[in-house]
Formats: sequence, structure tokens, C-alpha cells
Amino acid sequence: MNSPELSILVLYYSRHGSTRKLAELIAQGVESVPGCEARLRTVPAVSTVAEAVEPDIPSEGAPYVDLQDLQQCAGLALGSPTRFGNMAAAVKYFLDGTTSEWLSGTLAGKPACVFTSTGSLHGGQESTLLSMMIPLMHHGMLLLGLPYTHPQLMTTATGGTPYGASHWSGSGGNQPLSDDSRTLAVALGRRLAETAVRLRSAA
Repeated sequence: MNSPELSILVLYYSRHGSTRKLAELIAQGVESVPGCEARLRTVPAVSTVAEAVEPDIPSEGAPYVDLQDLQQCAGLALGSPTRFGNMAAAVKYFLDGTTSEWLSGTLAGKPACVFTSTGSLHGGQESTLLSMMIPLMHHGMLLLGLPYTHPQLMTTATGGTPYGASHWSGSGGNQPLSDDSRTLAVALGRRLAETAVRLRSAA
């Protein structure tokens, strides 16, 4: 009898589509691992206007995340565009609402990785990736990066770091993902899923 599929949550916020494209590539990497499925989810935008609300269902892209997605996942890939070298407010707002999962240890011991996209070439990719790692460490997750066994890390000028997958989208968001960026994003998703499988087998 086949074992049930492991659900890997690929959670992101994307304003102009670049981070979403990375998320889809990471999901592709996840689903290249037998026994794993990717669950793509996003978070609603936040607003300085107290009355502003997002629709219950996004007009495009993945559905909104809820806490049940965290409870059911065997691993998490978290992505955000860069905001002054930090994660976007929408991602931080969602994470700030996961206290109940922190108290219950929902994510403790599960593998995680992070990814980002920036408009400028030196727009704070690595600091954004590190900022997303901090709350995941508080949740007790096992953080994964990209090892230098991937030769693309030595040659790419547009995206990909040992801290996670990344992409330089250009100031107008019109820079396509490079072949290196695409390869590294898929590799990160595959590594996350393979780690989840090993952890489940060892349990």
C-alpha cells in the first residue's frame, strides 16, 4: 500500500508576480519528489486604511493561507518580496498571528526554507531571507538553504544564495527569471521535500 502524500506548504506574498513565479518553481521541485505534493498559498495584503479589506478569494494566484495549512504541512517554503531589506508587512502580519501554533509546537521539527525577489540588484535579498528565518526558528523549524554543490551559486548574478532562492526582477518587475534562478528554485523545493520524506521515514 502506498504511503499518503506529504503536503509541503509553499506560502508567499507577491505584489508584481516575481515571488509568485519563484513559488511555482519551488512547488515544481517539491512535486518532483515521489510521495510529496505542494500546497500553494498566499497571504492578503495589509493596508494603512483600517476599513480596507481584501476579498475572501484572491482574484488570481493561490488561495489565502489559514492555520490549518500549517497544521497539515510536513514542510514549509516561505517567500516574500523585499521591503527595505526585510520581509513584506503582509507576511509579517500573518506570522504574528501564529502564536497558537507556536504554543502547540505545530511546526516544531518540520523542515523549512525561504525565498525572495527584489527590484534592485542589491536590494537586500540576503537580509530579507534572514529576516524570514527568525520567526521560523522561534517555531522550532529546521532551516534549509542551498549548498554550493549547486554550481549555479558560483555563477549567478541575478538570484540564488546559500540562504535560499532569490530573483532580481528589475525596478519595473520586467526582468525574467534567469536559468540559474529557475534551477536553484526547483532545487530548493526538491531539497525541502526530500528532507521532509527523510524525517517522516525516521519518525
